[in-house]
Amino acid sequence: MTTASRKARHWVIGDVHGCSGSLESLLEQLPAGDRLIFCGDAINRGPDTPATMERIWGLVESGRAIWLRGNHEQDLIEALRTTPSNGGAGAETRRQLGPEGCVLWLKRLEQLPLAYWGEGWVATHAGFNPSTWQPDLRVRMGFWEQYDGRFGDVVIGHTPGPSVRHLPNIVMVDTGACYGGDLSAYCPESREVVSVPGLAHNLQTPSLSPV
Repeated sequence: MTTASRKARHWVIGDVHGCSGSLESLLEQLPAGDRLIFCGDAINRGPDTPATMERIWGLVESGRAIWLRGNHEQDLIEALRTTPSNGGAGAETRRQLGPEGCVLWLKRLEQLPLAYWGEGWVATHAGFNPSTWQPDLRVRMGFWEQYDGRFGDVVIGHTPGPSVRHLPNIVMVDTGACYGGDLSAYCPESREVVSVPGLAHNLQTPSLSPV
C-alpha cells in the first residue's frame, strides 16, 4: 500500500544579491520537489554574482524555479542595452560577466517576468503601484499603506529587515543576506520560513530604504 505524495509547494526566496554560498546552503534545506520563486535582486552587492546567476538560471531551465525581475536586474538590463564602457549600474557585475557574458545575459534577463501568481497569493519584487495596480520594481510605502488585499497575499523582497515580516496581506522576505543578515525562503501554502546565514563579515544594520 502506498500513500499519496505531498502536494508540491512553493518557496519564495528573498534578495540573494550574489550570495552564492548562502544560496547553496538554503537550497539544501528546501524540499527537492517544491517550486522555487526567486523574488528578484539576485545580482550585485554580494561576492559572486556570476555563480549565483548561473545557479538560478539552471534551476529555471530545469523547470524547478521562476526568477522574477527586480530593480537590480532592470538596471542591469538597461545598462547592457546601452553598453557603457565604464561605470553605471551593475558595473562590477558587467566586468565579472565579460563581453560575451553580457550579451548572453541580456537575452536571459529580458525574459524575467514581473510577478508569479499562485492560489490566493502572488510574488513580485517590490509590490504594486497603487495608481495602476501593476507590478512596480521600486515601490515601498505607498503600496504598504494602500494595498487592499485584492490579489490575496503579496510576497515581496526589495526592503531588507531582520526577519520575515508580515503586514496586512503582505509578506516581506528580504532578510538582508548581503548585509550580514539571513537569506530566507517563505512558503505561502504553509507559512513556514527557512533561513540560513548571509554574509557574516558585514554586520552593518540593513537600511530600510536601499536602492
